[in-house]
Amino acid sequence: MTQISTVPTISTALPVEAGHVPHMAPLSVRIMYGFFIAVPLLGLVASIILLWGPGIDWIHLALLGVGYILTGLGITIGYHRLFTHKAFATPRWMMLFWGVLGSMAAEGPLLTWVGVHRKHHQHSDDELDPHSPNFGRSAGLLGVLRGWLHAHVGWIVMARPNSGASARYTADLRRDPLIRFVDRYWWLWIALGLLLPGLIAWAVTGTVWGGVLGVLWGGLVRILVVHHITWSVNSACHLWGFQSYRSHDESRNNPVFGVLALGEGWHNNHHAFPTSARHGLAWWQFDLSWLVIRAMQAVGLAHQVRLPTAERMAALSTAEEPTAPRTSP
Repeated sequence: MTQISTVPTISTALPVEAGHVPHMAPLSVRIMYGFFIAVPLLGLVASIILLWGPGIDWIHLALLGVGYILTGLGITIGYHRLFTHKAFATPRWMMLFWGVLGSMAAEGPLLTWVGVHRKHHQHSDDELDPHSPNFGRSAGLLGVLRGWLHAHVGWIVMARPNSGASARYTADLRRDPLIRFVDRYWWLWIALGLLLPGLIAWAVTGTVWGGVLGVLWGGLVRILVVHHITWSVNSACHLWGFQSYRSHDESRNNPVFGVLALGEGWHNNHHAFPTSARHGLAWWQFDLSWLVIRAMQAVGLAHQVRLPTAERMAALSTAEEPTAPRTSP
């Protein structure tokens, strides 16, 4: 177990950008992201309508639940903790596994996702943060709602959050051919994420209609659920919750999304210690992603696992809420 006394953000050595002016993204970019926002929503509407008839079975709910956990972990363990922050190391076939699962969540190509997230950490809650709900918003309830909407989804389709971020912040990852392979074929992984639940449901139910519902529930609705839970870490977890550690921004620990986002909602912990493989640092802060990483470590599939030392945690503690001392797992 690697303990880290100081946990710097990966992108701190990068030069600060100047002359940032929010503007519309290219039409092709808006169409692409709009498609992956609107189509899962339409899938949910269709699925709800079909509930009035024989529109759902246990297999479809199981595909939704299992798909949410697997592709959600692909984002939290793969895209985020492994590739963005290098919180642990793993064999190359496991890198491929987590990269493909993360791509199936349809949140964008791997290198683009990592670039935007690293930029977010370098500029968290300042004018260059791609999705801060706090910077520049007006006061009052309406201002909070506008900030929340921008951080949740507006930044994706209206502003140009990815301007140079992928190339600028991911030079280390671009040298790896495996990562470039996962990034290049992200459309294929999304298609597989839609096709596989349909094939499984078809095999179990024995009907083409059952397969169609598998695509709806295990594919489109699953993407919708993962999207909005992930985006809530950007929005809700910079607005509501508590701060256990000094992080120089407005990141918050939010217990609701600590659970729903598979550990990512302990967001203040994460911003205080960005390269920590564990986000739920207190014993009661449930972090499913960390439990999986810990299990991987136990069977030799994760090594160089990075955690903050007790001394560093004590130095940054705000004592805003009680936390038990972390024991070495």
